[in-house]
Amino acid sequence: MATKRLSVGRRGFLKSAVAVVATARVAPSSATAQDSPTTGNQNWLALTRETALEPQLAIIDPHHHFWDVADRTPERYLLAQLVADAKGHNLRQTVFIECGSMYRADGPEEFRVVGETEFVQGIAAESASGRYGDLRAAAGIVGAADLRLGDRVAPVLEAQIAASPQRFRGIRHGGAWAEPGVLPNGSVATRGSNRPAVVPHLLLDPAFRRGYAHLRTYGLSFEGWVYHTQIAELTDLAKAFPDTTIIFNHLGGPIGVGQYAGRRDQVFAAWKSAVAELARCPNVVAKVGGIQMVVNGYGWHERTQPPTSDELLAANRDWYLYMIDRFTPARCMFESNFPVDRLSCSYTVLWNQFKKLTKDFSASDRSAMFRDTASRIYRLPRS
Repeated sequence: MATKRLSVGRRGFLKSAVAVVATARVAPSSATAQDSPTTGNQNWLALTRETALEPQLAIIDPHHHFWDVADRTPERYLLAQLVADAKGHNLRQTVFIECGSMYRADGPEEFRVVGETEFVQGIAAESASGRYGDLRAAAGIVGAADLRLGDRVAPVLEAQIAASPQRFRGIRHGGAWAEPGVLPNGSVATRGSNRPAVVPHLLLDPAFRRGYAHLRTYGLSFEGWVYHTQIAELTDLAKAFPDTTIIFNHLGGPIGVGQYAGRRDQVFAAWKSAVAELARCPNVVAKVGGIQMVVNGYGWHERTQPPTSDELLAANRDWYLYMIDRFTPARCMFESNFPVDRLSCSYTVLWNQFKKLTKDFSASDRSAMFRDTASRIYRLPRS
């Protein structure tokens, strides 16, 4: 999910299998909190420096975005920026997730979303040229479609597949919505007006479900992006369509701002119960990460200096381990959610956190979460 500065983010249980290693080297701080979310916020991020741990460990990042617009932070995030962020880690492939980039300016409204896939297909081809090294960015592409079109969404899905027949894998029609008054700035996170609308209880809407039924026909998966208050609705959707794979985004968006500020333990308890029920659905897999957004309430972006991987791990460990415990490594994949989570930490620090988290896991379990689950679910070529 991509927004401007006032954006979103989230956070677990099970206290074993974790060893904190490799103390980070932190540079002296001379910035102020106001320096953090500048355009690109590179100077602020540079105040916390770490060396990438286990640089040979192969990674597939199954959740990131590309854009080039003036009203987001950073304003530009394209292949060169991703490559620079990932330097030091062995990032082999990535999956692009829709974020409202480069929609067509003309033509029928419902088909304008195809412009984003065309845009990312070009970036994928640029990466496949080898100019940026061994990384194959956007080896999988997840685009948008307004599933509330019902049966009329079928030709849109066909157009998306045609725009990238070798890479297009699924649809995200975000459903993250909260009751009025819960979030400081409204019921949904700031998003472009051209993106498919988020409406109350979207996942239960009959028209949405008519459109959703077509995903199975085309072999497409669905990215389940909701807040923690809606996880039960995603579970209902998974049970109603057991033959469609759902990828659970960002740990289900635990809210830590507005009415939920200072209520972390209460949110965690409710979240655990909802996640346990969702995990019983065999057609659901989980992305572990994506909870460093403003909506998650950690306030990293307001600090004088960005967090180290040890600090991130201390804050996120319980949430991550509960997810892994319930879904198992074979149904989990680590994600960056960059550049959205870049508001709070660097790519190096983020992935160091995951490596520290899993230090005592088996080699096969680590391989599943860092690479194999994503490769299988998104049907990526071996790299």
